[in-house]
Formats: sequence, C-alpha cells, structure tokens
Amino acid sequence: WSYRTFRSRKPRLGRYQPHQAGISFLVVGRAAERARRPGLRALPGVVSSAYMGSVVSVNVSPIRTIQRNDATITTGIYKMPVAGRVALQGVNFAGDDQADRTAHGGPIRAVYAYAAEYDWWSAERETDLAPGKFGKNLTLRGIDVTGAKIGERWRVGSAILHVTSPRVPCYKLAMTMDDSTFVKHFAQALRPGAYLGIERAGDVGAGDDVERLSRPDHDLTIGEMTRLYFFDRKHVRKMLVPELPKEWQQWVFEHSAEM
Repeated sequence: WSYRTFRSRKPRLGRYQPHQAGISFLVVGRAAERARRPGLRALPGVVSSAYMGSVVSVNVSPIRTIQRNDATITTGIYKMPVAGRVALQGVNFAGDDQADRTAHGGPIRAVYAYAAEYDWWSAERETDLAPGKFGKNLTLRGIDVTGAKIGERWRVGSAILHVTSPRVPCYKLAMTMDDSTFVKHFAQALRPGAYLGIERAGDVGAGDDVERLSRPDHDLTIGEMTRLYFFDRKHVRKMLVPELPKEWQQWVFEHSAEM
C-alpha cells in the first residue's frame, strides 16, 4: 500500500459552502473546579461552559515548494510554533496557508488540532515529535480529540471554533514522516485529529484554555466518523447528523448511491 495509491482513494469534497457545526471535549487534568467559570455567557441550549484543556502551541507555515523524488511539491504542512498571540479569522491563522484547499484549509478545515493522541504517536514512533508535526495548527493538552463530536463548539483563546471532521491523510503526511507506509498506519490508528471551522474570529496563544461551549446529542465522534470512512463504508449514512458539513453530506449521498 503506497502513499500515492492511497491518495487516489481520498474523496474530493468539492468547493466549500456555508455549513453548520459545533464542539466538545473531555475534562481531563486541571479540572472539575474549573468546569464552570465565572463571567462566561452561556450560548443557546448550553447550561455552562466546561474547561477541557489548554493550548501547548500555535503552529503556522507559509506555502513552500520542495523537491521530492524528482517531483516538485507545494505544501503548507511544515508548520512551526510561533510566539505570542496569533490572529485567527477567515480561513487561517495569521501567517498560515494551505497549498491544496480541496483537502486542507477553507471554511470547514480552517484549523487542524491534535492533542493527547500526539503522546501516543511519540511512544509508537519512539521519538519526541515536534509540536507542528502532522501539519497541525493547534497542539493541545488534556483533551481527547478523537472523542469530540461533530458539531461541538469550543472557545479557544478569544475565538470560538466548531468541530467539523477528522483529517483524511494524504501522501504529504507520509512525506513529512519520511515513511511511505505512514498514511496506512495513521488511518489504522484511528487517531486523526480534528478539523475546526471558525465561528467567531479571535486570537490564540500558548497557555490559553480550551473550553467546551456546547455538545450535540448525536453519537458521531471524530473517531467513529474515521472508522466509518476507512473501515465500514456500508454504514456511512450513520455520518448524516445535522452538524455534518455539506461537503461531507454530499460525499455520503454519492457513496451510498454506489452501494
């Protein structure tokens, strides 16, 4: 299974359109006494906000052009931590960009977040992974991203974000790991990290809290959506929760019609 043949199986979800979504996380670590914080105004349908974890680093990268195996590749995957507070608005952190917005970036994939799963990978690879490895924008601590539900809403720094989908890996991830089999391993691990859309612009910096503002009633988590996509496509209609982005809804309908 080469990373280039795997790439051909990845859905092209088309042009981005308006969407709906929301957010959530497990309260782990610094905790229960901070589960309700004074001064935070509850959003409709939300009893209180809940502390989930914190930001370890904000990571960005401009688009780079590199040579790889006699091919010229443009990519924004080589992200590095930046100091201070970073503005987040539109479809990017300030200073960040993506080369292929059919796969990364855009309104429903403006921010890529990874958390406790990162420690698992460090142990699995027997090496300390740099904060921006995997091309993530937010390195988080104390949060089970795999258990986040599609449509959860988070406050991160002064921004409000919502969970939209898991990451579907492409050959560039294997390229950064210098391992042509890594895309397969990444899929099998069911630790994809989460893409987030921007509901309210703001700024984010290392040390900021991550708080859950709302959590949908359905059972579609990042981990479950990943499992359905890679390993149980006969049941992909289980992805059809109200908060699923329209591009993913379209993919589900098209795939279901092929069954």
